[in-house]
Amino acid sequence: MPQVDAKLNAFPVFVRVEGEAVAIVGGGEQALAKARLIEQSSAVLRIIAQNVEPDLLAFIAQSGASHIAAVYDASQLDGAVMVFAASGDDTLDRRVAADARRLGIPVNAVDRPELCDFFTPALVNRAPVAIAIGTEGAGPVLAQMLRSRIDRMLSPSFGRLAALAASFRTAAERLPKGNIRRRFWSDFFGGAPARAIEAGELSRAYEAATDLLLSNAPASGHIALVGAGPGAEDLLTLRAHRLLMEADVIVHDALVPEAVIAMGRRDAERLAVGKRKGCHTKSQAEINALLVELGRQGKRVVRLKSGDPLVFGRAGEEMAALRDAGIAYEVVPGVTAAFAAAADFELPLTLRGVSSSMVFTTGHDLKGNSLPDWAKLAISGATVAVYMGRSVAAEVAGRLIEAGLSPDTAVAVVENASLANRRRFHGTLADLPSLEARADLSGPVMTIIGDAVAGANFERSEPLAAHRVAGASVAAEGVQP
Repeated sequence: MPQVDAKLNAFPVFVRVEGEAVAIVGGGEQALAKARLIEQSSAVLRIIAQNVEPDLLAFIAQSGASHIAAVYDASQLDGAVMVFAASGDDTLDRRVAADARRLGIPVNAVDRPELCDFFTPALVNRAPVAIAIGTEGAGPVLAQMLRSRIDRMLSPSFGRLAALAASFRTAAERLPKGNIRRRFWSDFFGGAPARAIEAGELSRAYEAATDLLLSNAPASGHIALVGAGPGAEDLLTLRAHRLLMEADVIVHDALVPEAVIAMGRRDAERLAVGKRKGCHTKSQAEINALLVELGRQGKRVVRLKSGDPLVFGRAGEEMAALRDAGIAYEVVPGVTAAFAAAADFELPLTLRGVSSSMVFTTGHDLKGNSLPDWAKLAISGATVAVYMGRSVAAEVAGRLIEAGLSPDTAVAVVENASLANRRRFHGTLADLPSLEARADLSGPVMTIIGDAVAGANFERSEPLAAHRVAGASVAAEGVQP
């Protein structure tokens, strides 16, 4: 994976070329490729070559490009805002690059990155919208692959929608800055105007945009309870990503990585509300009140929760508070830690003939004088996923063994599930108490218990038995010495 602190050696910019000359030196295939790229702009194209291949001649005739049919001379570059050295002749291309730099004109030498002041991108053209993809000359084929994918994602009507937006920009700037103006543009690009453009109905799109502009209805707040997943940012759902890009405020827990939070709008307000074990910066009641207040202010809020909001995420309390206050909300599922841990182990949570049911629990459910009902399910063969159970591992093991679960039952443990720095451990229920002594396990720990665990892949896993501490087996057996 790329390093977070990697720096670009070429900074992407868009250069104004309307009515300006762009010079291409060369008469063959390389020159034709660059000419076709520049033709997508409103630049004045100047082809410099004494000998020109038939395909490029046909292009010049069709496009109306200027053709200087003479031996190359530096004076032919005068007035150009960009130069392409595309002759295929190393000596000539180096001369063109040197001349362009002497004249203060940025130059690109085809297939010679060391001679380039700039690199031409793979271009997705939805004029006036353009998406440029560059690799600093390192991987043109990769750039073209990415261009193809993005091209398929964007409707051909996207450019027409952007052009309509440009016609409303002055009027929209009269709206108050902040939430109201942002809401107009969000509804413009995601609502009735966009749908009308997609249907080819330009007049209806204009009317819909005008209605949005003149609407005096106060902005209504909306809270999205969003699952951030187990940690890896590429496990975020598409809906979660869209809501993050639309959010005015992102209210996030401590366990949500910065890489996930950063997928939201750069100007969105970020509010950390803690919720890490033993360190809560806000109580649940305070979080509930905050969400209600933001909703009443008309804000679009993403309440970003680690894993899935509905699995030990206390979403029930937040939904109840929002319902009581009459604030609109929705729930967006996320990949819960149990699924990520199972994937890290290639572990089937259900296995035909072995386990056909699952239990999600926390180790703290086993505290108290009586065993919870799900303990009977574990004994009957259910796969048990224990969240946040490292500090009570001995008690979890002891109580389950006391209830009748075999000490030899297979166990899989993952720290930092889904992340590159994850650590995997395997063993038996009798080995589980050793987790409590593992001060080196500082990340979230997920434990999966059951016969189905035996089907996991342990090739990249460490045995828990290597860290068993004195007395652990006694504690695990739940027997008083």
